[in-house]
Amino acid sequence: MKKFKTILVAMGVSCLASLGTAKAQVFKAEEPLAHTFSIVARDPKTGEMAVGVQSHWFSVGTAVPWAEAGVGAVATQSFTNKSFGPRGLALLKEGKSPEEALAILLADDAGREVRQVAIIDAQGRVAVHTGKQCIRYAGDITGKNFSVQANMMLTDKVWPAMAKAFEKSEGQPLAERVLLALQAGQEAGGDIRGKQSAALVVVKGKASDQPWNDRLIDLRVDDNEQPLQELDRLLKTYRAYEHMNNGDLAVEKGQMQQAMQEYGAAEAMFPNNLEMKYWHSITLANNGQIEEATKLLREVYKKDSNWRELTSRLPEVGLLTVSKQNMAKLMTVK
Repeated sequence: MKKFKTILVAMGVSCLASLGTAKAQVFKAEEPLAHTFSIVARDPKTGEMAVGVQSHWFSVGTAVPWAEAGVGAVATQSFTNKSFGPRGLALLKEGKSPEEALAILLADDAGREVRQVAIIDAQGRVAVHTGKQCIRYAGDITGKNFSVQANMMLTDKVWPAMAKAFEKSEGQPLAERVLLALQAGQEAGGDIRGKQSAALVVVKGKASDQPWNDRLIDLRVDDNEQPLQELDRLLKTYRAYEHMNNGDLAVEKGQMQQAMQEYGAAEAMFPNNLEMKYWHSITLANNGQIEEATKLLREVYKKDSNWRELTSRLPEVGLLTVSKQNMAKLMTVK
């Protein structure tokens, strides 16, 4: 590990030395070399705000994206100053505009010319900085309710492609629009070093009195040969589990028909997911549709007998409310 850190420090010093007037002491081991491309964006209809990023760097989601419901979102990258994330959000909460917050962050930063940072607030106002000594190709584009930025790219077509893709996707959910922008950036060349990790964060437009529910999406791909493909899979899985969660909520309210619709939608998205199929079957059983329930349970039990054991435990906590005769049918299905 010590040898690895030494290599990273040497990389940082070497890169900065090649930047002419930049000084080697700007680089710090705790500031990751997150050369990357990213987008900060807001949905004017829902107020949601998001950060999406991909990089050839391990676990980019721990360094670049920062967001807080009702406040804004920040992407800090290149020779990353991670403090720009929480400090930028704190300045927005104080009432500073993104431009004012960015100016304050950069004012006393000796490494400002090797930084790249973008800020968007809850009003959709945007500020972005690309230091003069960011490794080419580097640049940014701001638009209505978004900013795209990139450094150390293979070509100078990356961020324009991202901006175009985001603008063309208007009307889709914000998370999907952000992912489309990242995919367009990769298709245009992406990071000159390749790809390794990606992340997607979406927060509510307004903070609630339940902050644990204000972060809507928080997906990370820390190490993968195709991080955006994996991020796409995770987002689709998240959408499917949204249906599952809605189904659970409907069950709590006794809305069994609604629950079945939600579970069915989730199952349709991931037909091989045993858990989705299982809870769909349990809801069918609770709704008196025993034959339909046993058909689904037959598929589940064949693949993993532990689900049969789980079924036996549900009545004791009130999650399966059927007669003894129907319970026997659910337990003995083959």
